[in-house]
Amino acid sequence: IIQLWQTHIIWRIDMSDYIIRGMAANNQVRFFACNSTDTVEKARITHNTSPVVTNALGRLLTGGVLMGAMCKNDTDTLTIRVQCQGPIQGMLITADSKGNVKGYVSEAQVMLPAKDVAKAIDLGVMSVIKDIGLKEPYVGQTHLVSSEIAMDLTYYFVTSEQIPSSVALGVLQNADTTVSVAGGFVVQLMPFAEEQLISDLEKRLEQFSFTELLEKGYSVEQIIEQLFDGYDTVITDTLPCNYCCDCSKDRVEKAVISMGRKEIADMIEENQPVEVVCDFCHTKYTFSPEELLKLLQQGVAK
Repeated sequence: IIQLWQTHIIWRIDMSDYIIRGMAANNQVRFFACNSTDTVEKARITHNTSPVVTNALGRLLTGGVLMGAMCKNDTDTLTIRVQCQGPIQGMLITADSKGNVKGYVSEAQVMLPAKDVAKAIDLGVMSVIKDIGLKEPYVGQTHLVSSEIAMDLTYYFVTSEQIPSSVALGVLQNADTTVSVAGGFVVQLMPFAEEQLISDLEKRLEQFSFTELLEKGYSVEQIIEQLFDGYDTVITDTLPCNYCCDCSKDRVEKAVISMGRKEIADMIEENQPVEVVCDFCHTKYTFSPEELLKLLQQGVAK
């Protein structure tokens, strides 16, 4: 089951971002769906992305926040990294189980038409890293099969997690390049799903456009009910989602410490403040030579 969307130009409808989780068709299917409009718009503003990059990063953020919602524990986190040969060069997003997501792109100003996400990404590899409290994080890696993000995540679920899935992700933009609507869903079949249901869903998904329905004013719940029209749907949970960076000077300090004593000593010797910029939100953190010296004196940096 595969669903991909194209980008269109439409006018903005203001909605609060949220995710729904639930079951359908007598528990033969589970679904995760969200409106991520403001989340993607905040990322666009933060990174000053061109339209095609807004589209690409927005799809990955939406897919990531949906996959984060699949995590079972409050402390679980998920990272998706795309390494590619296209002019976008690469993207990375991190999401948690509470609907928070953040991300960045290597090249924010790729000048291609907004719909040409596959050209901007081109050939590459997608890695999914799950930190679920084990000694080592789980890492799954697949080659990009379409470079459109949605199909690539669909392929990841099938090959790395052996779960038949349909992933749909969309970002629609206004004439001024702001985000009009963004959202998507992940639909996954249970092992006991009947062949008739599978065939029916495949036909429905061929013509189904989540973001076009969002643009028309449908809620996420109404869109899911329309997708599963004729089947029972049970929404088990609703949670907000948003673009949120949890960086702080303490966290950045740990990154500085990881550089090692020699590197820090060299920076102190230059007698100039050191500025560290967060990739996710562009917040700047400055460490004076005195602060760096204190790290050494405390014996923290080894």
